[in-house]
Amino acid sequence: MRLGTGIGWRPEIADAVEALPGIDWVEAVAENICAGHLPESLARLRGRGVTVVPHGVSLGLGGAGRPDPGRLADLAARAELLDAPLVTEHIAFVRAGGLLTASQVLEAGHLLPVPRTWDALEVLCENVRIAQDSLPVPLALENIAALISWPDEELTEGQFLAELVERTGVGLLIDVANLHTNHVNRGEDPATALDELPVEAIAYVHVAGGVEKDGVWHDTHAHPVTRPVLDVLSELRSRVDPPGVLLERDDDFPPAAELAGELAAIRDTLAASTSVPVPTRQRRVRAAEPSSRPAGARDRTAVAQTALLSSLVAGTPAPDGFDHRRLGVQSRALAAKRADVVAKVAPELPEILGDGYRQAFLAYARNRPMSAGYRRDALGFAEQLLVSGRPDDEAARRRLTRWWQERAAPRPPRRGTRLVRAARSALIGK
Repeated sequence: MRLGTGIGWRPEIADAVEALPGIDWVEAVAENICAGHLPESLARLRGRGVTVVPHGVSLGLGGAGRPDPGRLADLAARAELLDAPLVTEHIAFVRAGGLLTASQVLEAGHLLPVPRTWDALEVLCENVRIAQDSLPVPLALENIAALISWPDEELTEGQFLAELVERTGVGLLIDVANLHTNHVNRGEDPATALDELPVEAIAYVHVAGGVEKDGVWHDTHAHPVTRPVLDVLSELRSRVDPPGVLLERDDDFPPAAELAGELAAIRDTLAASTSVPVPTRQRRVRAAEPSSRPAGARDRTAVAQTALLSSLVAGTPAPDGFDHRRLGVQSRALAAKRADVVAKVAPELPEILGDGYRQAFLAYARNRPMSAGYRRDALGFAEQLLVSGRPDDEAARRRLTRWWQERAAPRPPRRGTRLVRAARSALIGK
């Protein structure tokens, strides 16, 4: 179906989104919508005939494990609640460990790239088929931005996406900002990727802003869309007329006039280019899969992803072949995002701790990987502070104790309790 021009709906800009002219559709983060209850703004948009597409971020279809049935059921429920024509997710892994590696489950709190290998492709395709069978509407998957590259990859991004579509029939959500990010960070030519992927499978397109620091492009979704990103959009438009294009913004929201200006720039870019379809047989050359591979793709993928994620969030040694400097950049970025999100889900913590919040949280997170989501992370952080007798200010410590008691237990944790819980978690992980 034709979607037209849209914008990512976020609570912080709900009023602006409703007032923007020419908005044909919006995309909402699926996990931020409560089952059975639509935010009033989304309900008003739907009442006006604006299409709403749920965009998932937590399935981790590129992970070694099979998709969680509960998460799939939640995504399906959001699709039905919104009467959505499709749902979207990411080609990424967001957690690792667990039964396949007999280790603790680790949460990244972020979308991490899967290795472009035949093993990872086999696992991804099986996971996609499971998801497709569980969803009431078609599924489209997004290419992600990455700070790091896997060693010994066997396929290019375009080849990987082409094989995925060929084997599963899944749609594609192409993020042109992510293609630009991977150009800066990994030296991958966006035009080559567009030549190799099946553009006829594109369901819609994302456009977003970012910023370059010390030669690394950070896909922040908190900065204006840059000219290079619009140039990639123009490259895509020269190959296909995408059914929909959407502006994403997740933080540092500008005034409505600036959002309208970015949407106008997107429309102008699309209008300035005309697609000239290239015959599929000329556009894509399929990669040659090895004639035989040993069984156990899930197990091998699980070991590789767990080693990488453990290095990023738990300080274990870096796996062979990775750029250690880039791993450091990614690790710091994950910790910073974790601190930011915890501050949003538990705003009382930075209020209680003041300027010391961020430093204290980063120290806590250094060797304590997240394993059960951000709200549990906030409780664990507060618990660790109280166990160690902090904060030093008695009034702040009393406030933190009350906050913890209201959410976790009638009495603040003691050191012995903490040790027992750690031992119990270790046994469960085994």
